[in-house]
Amino acid sequence: MPRKLIFNFDGETLSFEMNKVDRSRLYGFKDLEVLDENGAVCELATLADDGKTLIGKGGTGIGYLTADGNWSNKEELRPVNVEGDPIEPVASSFAAPIELKTETTVDDYLNHNIRLVYVLTVTGDAERLRKNLKDGAIYCFDYSYRGGLVADHGFLLMNESEEIFFLVGESTNVDYVGLQQTAAVTPVDGEDDEAADSLMDFGMI
Repeated sequence: MPRKLIFNFDGETLSFEMNKVDRSRLYGFKDLEVLDENGAVCELATLADDGKTLIGKGGTGIGYLTADGNWSNKEELRPVNVEGDPIEPVASSFAAPIELKTETTVDDYLNHNIRLVYVLTVTGDAERLRKNLKDGAIYCFDYSYRGGLVADHGFLLMNESEEIFFLVGESTNVDYVGLQQTAAVTPVDGEDDEAADSLMDFGMI
């Protein structure tokens, strides 16, 4: 059963069912099955460093070691930033209702790399929220599925068919240089400008 996302909006508590939209639902998918000469299904295995030992599925794991090479339990680890200061973990967005009050712009939304898309189905009445979304409002909030160290950015918006979408992404760091900016070309010593231009072979790009 899909998990429900609960919002506090304008004094109301609204519950939404999440339905993930992925490539398999949009375009379908195909599965590759490999068989041996007897028709049995092959399973992926890992070849060990000795070059002869095969490790099957479930035969490997991840461990945590200290700087001295000693074993460390995950419960003993504490997250810190680059300065060594403790990082306060964020809670799961399903642990408590999300305050839905911050609106953002289309430009801010487009400056995010969206990696997850959900269609939301509301349980109950959400007319005021639907009206705002229909008028073009985009709401943003912090989102974390399980909880962790850093929260993603969540967006709530509506399409022309009046379906409510919830999108998850992170900010992109794109530096805009500008248009009509000419790159500087420095002539090679002892050559004129025409000879220097001949060094630029655009067919190689």
